[in-house]
Amino acid sequence: MKVGLLFGSFNPIHIGHLILANFMANNTDLDTVWLVVSPQNPFKPSNTLLHEFDRLHMVSLAVADNPSLGVSNIEFNMPKPSYTIDTLTYLQEKYPSYEFVLIMGEDNLPLFPKWKNYERILEYHRVYVYPRSGSTTTELPAMPNVTFVKAPVLDISATFIRQCIKEEKSIKYMVPDEVAAYIKVHKLYL
Repeated sequence: MKVGLLFGSFNPIHIGHLILANFMANNTDLDTVWLVVSPQNPFKPSNTLLHEFDRLHMVSLAVADNPSLGVSNIEFNMPKPSYTIDTLTYLQEKYPSYEFVLIMGEDNLPLFPKWKNYERILEYHRVYVYPRSGSTTTELPAMPNVTFVKAPVLDISATFIRQCIKEEKSIKYMVPDEVAAYIKVHKLYL
């Protein structure tokens, strides 16, 4: 099985994440895409993050009706902050017959050489890169395990959604209805 891994804080998950994950699962050679909820990204401050179980629950709600997508909490029991190479190594040991492909935005490429053991990621795993508006080019795309995928570009962010919630503006169509209801009932991001 060829599994695409889309890592993220998903704070909250939004339609851009879902469109991208679904596109990758249905328009590439991937069999499925798992959305990996990261408890703490080493490049982002943790003080703006909802509790990891709330974020995991929202991702589960968002993908529940799509058999092409899955959700993973694999990093919840790993040391924090989470490092992609450690997660990939753990997953490969747990599922030795699976091939794991890292899915990342083009905007992450300039930072990629700063990731822990990024050379090992490129040596043992494929990386599918999707376009992001305003991204700059880097030397990395010339590497053989990096594949650019022409996926749809949506300029929407969790930061923008959180700001809308704080300002009591509608987030309809930006997040799935189930996620919007969960946010409203639990009074999140206020």
